[in-house]
Amino acid sequence: MNKVFFKTFGCRTNIYDTELIAANLENFQRVFSENEAEIVVVNSCTVTNSADATVRAYIKKMNSLNKRVIIAGCGALSKGESLKKSGLVFGVLGHSKKGNLNELLSLNKPFVQKGDLTKLDEQKSIKSDKTKAFIKIQEGCNFQCSYCIIPTVRGKARSYDEKLLLNQARELIDSGYKEIVLTGTNIGSYGKDKNSSLGGLLKILGEIDGLKRVRLGSIEPVQIDKEMLEVLSQNYIEKHLHIALQHTSSKMLKIMRRRNEVEKDLKLFENLSSMGFALGTDYIVGHPGESDEVWNEALEWFKKFPLTHLHGFTFSKREGTISANMDLDVSQKVAKKRLKELKDIVFTNNLNFRKKHKEIKLEVLVEKYENGFSSGYDQFYNLVKIEGEYEKNRWLELPSYAIKDGYNEANF
Repeated sequence: MNKVFFKTFGCRTNIYDTELIAANLENFQRVFSENEAEIVVVNSCTVTNSADATVRAYIKKMNSLNKRVIIAGCGALSKGESLKKSGLVFGVLGHSKKGNLNELLSLNKPFVQKGDLTKLDEQKSIKSDKTKAFIKIQEGCNFQCSYCIIPTVRGKARSYDEKLLLNQARELIDSGYKEIVLTGTNIGSYGKDKNSSLGGLLKILGEIDGLKRVRLGSIEPVQIDKEMLEVLSQNYIEKHLHIALQHTSSKMLKIMRRRNEVEKDLKLFENLSSMGFALGTDYIVGHPGESDEVWNEALEWFKKFPLTHLHGFTFSKREGTISANMDLDVSQKVAKKRLKELKDIVFTNNLNFRKKHKEIKLEVLVEKYENGFSSGYDQFYNLVKIEGEYEKNRWLELPSYAIKDGYNEANF
């Protein structure tokens, strides 16, 4: 029985997709060490030129170790055929073809299956040794942001049937999971093609016995409507939302071809903050057009947002996007300095948020134990360290704790 190792690059959706591909293996043995494997499946990310380069370097390394390499993920569509022609990969496994790996490997012949971006992979309940269960609710994105290649390599937004997702959720909860994470390329678009909605799905999920917490992947500001706001008040919704702003300059948002508006975004964030939510965002610094004037405007707006978490990064050109053809007028040195400014602001905001909510009992799902402390994340998606060893997947309610830089600490 040939041994297969899976290497995942990129986002949470890719992590789920890897498990879906692996769940379809029947005639092969999954291993968790490259050294043991004869076959390496690389679930690739192609969001930037740098991501492509990282994947290519890894594939070359596997070739030097005489591994048979299969490329899957977003890079299968953008770079798969060229990698195949150059002899670096044995097979190309595109989106919508994840269930075919066992059959394709069994044929023992090179293959190219680029996939159909109008279809969806067959879903399965993915069970792992992790404490949280992931459910992929949709695929693809209808946005056309200037810097983003994802709609090209994952297709238009398309949703899984509500009944299928509910059955998955029930099965996962019955098997012991208490927390579910909803993931996808653009989860806020869920249901637009199915006469449903993300808010509607969340309402029905909340009726499942045994479910304690639902965590949402990234969502767009314009996708939080009245229905969503109503369901967000429910106790089973994690008190943390990740809402993708990408920038806080009106001019920059237009250059990026974004759909959100700074003034409306701020009102939304202030409203959610008043509901007790910790709030995170994605933010790109150094995109073409981010002049000193634009940056100063953006920074003043950014300071007004009650942000507690930040996934910030400097602009990286991606071939095939509109932004790639724009003149790069911000140096990496300046971009990194600007990013640090944002990180410092959010670090202070997070510390103040935790101090402000000091009287609230924290609900923590234990994920691991090391160096004398168990740890997990609370309902605000802040790291909590608890002295002593506690069983993985156990829920702890912590009435008192010490606030540290970057995390909370408790002696339960």
